[in-house]
Amino acid sequence: MLATFLASTPLLEESWRLCSLANSAAPRSFVADQHGEVGYLAFSGIQVIDGPEASCGTLMALDKCGWEHLFSPLRCDGDGEETVKVDVGFLSLFLEFYHRQDFRNQPMASPISVLCLTFGTPLLGNKSLSRAILQERWGGSFCNIVSKLDVVPKLFFAPLTSLTPQLHLLLQFWQVAMASPSPEQLVGELQKQNFDEFFSNVKKCVKDAAQSEEGAGNNLFWPLGSYLFYSEEGAICLDNATSVVKMMHLMLETVSPTSTFEDHLRYGYYTRPLSWQFLKRININDLSESSYEAGVFLALQSLGIDPQDDNISKPAKDCLQMSRHMGRAPNLNNAYLAIKLSEITPYWAQLEWYKARCDESVDQRGYYDTFREFAASRRESTIDMNLFRLGAFWDRVIGMAARNELSHDFHRRSKWIHAPHSYMLLAEPLEIARYYRHGMHKKKGHYIKYGRNRRFQILERWWNRKVAVAAQEPQQNNNRRSRSRFASLSQDSLFWARVEEAKDQLKNAEEEEDLNKLEPLLENMNHFETYAKKLIKNKEVSIDVLAKNSSYTLWAEKWKDLKSKLLQLPSTLVLNGMDCDYKEIEG
Repeated sequence: MLATFLASTPLLEESWRLCSLANSAAPRSFVADQHGEVGYLAFSGIQVIDGPEASCGTLMALDKCGWEHLFSPLRCDGDGEETVKVDVGFLSLFLEFYHRQDFRNQPMASPISVLCLTFGTPLLGNKSLSRAILQERWGGSFCNIVSKLDVVPKLFFAPLTSLTPQLHLLLQFWQVAMASPSPEQLVGELQKQNFDEFFSNVKKCVKDAAQSEEGAGNNLFWPLGSYLFYSEEGAICLDNATSVVKMMHLMLETVSPTSTFEDHLRYGYYTRPLSWQFLKRININDLSESSYEAGVFLALQSLGIDPQDDNISKPAKDCLQMSRHMGRAPNLNNAYLAIKLSEITPYWAQLEWYKARCDESVDQRGYYDTFREFAASRRESTIDMNLFRLGAFWDRVIGMAARNELSHDFHRRSKWIHAPHSYMLLAEPLEIARYYRHGMHKKKGHYIKYGRNRRFQILERWWNRKVAVAAQEPQQNNNRRSRSRFASLSQDSLFWARVEEAKDQLKNAEEEEDLNKLEPLLENMNHFETYAKKLIKNKEVSIDVLAKNSSYTLWAEKWKDLKSKLLQLPSTLVLNGMDCDYKEIEG
């Protein structure tokens, strides 16, 4: 769709025209223009290659660049995901433009749709950047125009320090040629140089990246957005990064070094109206009866690949097939999980039924303490099995997300934001109850630090990301209303684990004679009491928290008694270096 849109509009041709104007002006310049409702902001390509800076091809973490607030959405939510990194040179250019007054004078007053087009640009950042762009649903906003033979988009796959002398020569050539009205005259001088070693090193590094089973490591550059590969025969568009790398490798297999350097100067030729290019040289008699095979045939022709040359056409077909499969698979997996989510609804409903029965029980324990104390009954055994089934489902979801088997914005979609959060609020209190029922806190330590399942940590991270995004939207903040009744589920899934820690601290405080050890225990319980009262005041807990015989209610009563006893002691004995009176704690 993106390729068809670009091919049927003057966006490409006009964008390149303005980039050429910027190239002919001073280095580090830009051109702003408007045609109807479309605004153009074009940057000179010369500023990227105007010097052999040591930072060229070096990655820097965005969270350590000193301007983290500008890139706050670009964070990865995957478990164990590495930090987002970008090229130091591009980051430096961005910050330079960002602070220029003549550039800042161009922003629009209202929100606009942005499409970023690049022409033969080196890779921008690492795999985590690519994933973060997809998670924000910005992938369709980046389209990289790449000539079939151009070596520049492949440069950052290679360690540039080993290519320095020849790279400097190429940078100087491109800088002069891009600003020249007749760059063809300069090609002859370039052809006198021997770039075989340079080209071979780049080609080998691209091949290594293309053939790596796991793709790029996080310290390597990786494509982002869509790639529109051009040749004299037409163009194809790919949006799967792995397929893009493989196609880059194939494009280098049958070309000479000099042609790859010249092709970087031919984007003006390739960006002419494309409608006739997609139609020319297509022999209808050669097309297969299969629409898929016909599409592959046309794609190969558009890249100037001879379908009869198996050495290139076969891996190119495999690449296109992989791109098609990988493009469809995540959405199919999303649909599969949606079906499975509906199938586990009865288990979910049984947990809700169990909670309702416990909340209405005459023993007034609430569902946490009921499950913690009475696990031998058939009812609790059924709940235990349902917890296992629900946990297995969400482990599968998290595993598929970690293996990139789901769409990158999967956990940003409404269903997959609220469903895992509701599961966490409903199920984790029971997981905590089971942990303490079996005495695991005595063997391993308290639940929050030593016993929490990785599953809940990841689901909490997904939810916190949603909360952070919502907090940045003024309209969302203005629409927040206070609760008129207690929540159906306590909004802190770890609340009962905090109660268990407070119970343990209270027990230790009652037995502690060393005032230096007593002080932190009292301070921790005071903090928890303040936190719990705030949740109760805001009605962010379920009614079971306030049940007459719940762990929290019993703890609160004992904590109140302990404070009363402490107030009766001589202050010189109790305070012993503390800055506050215990009356303040009670208050």
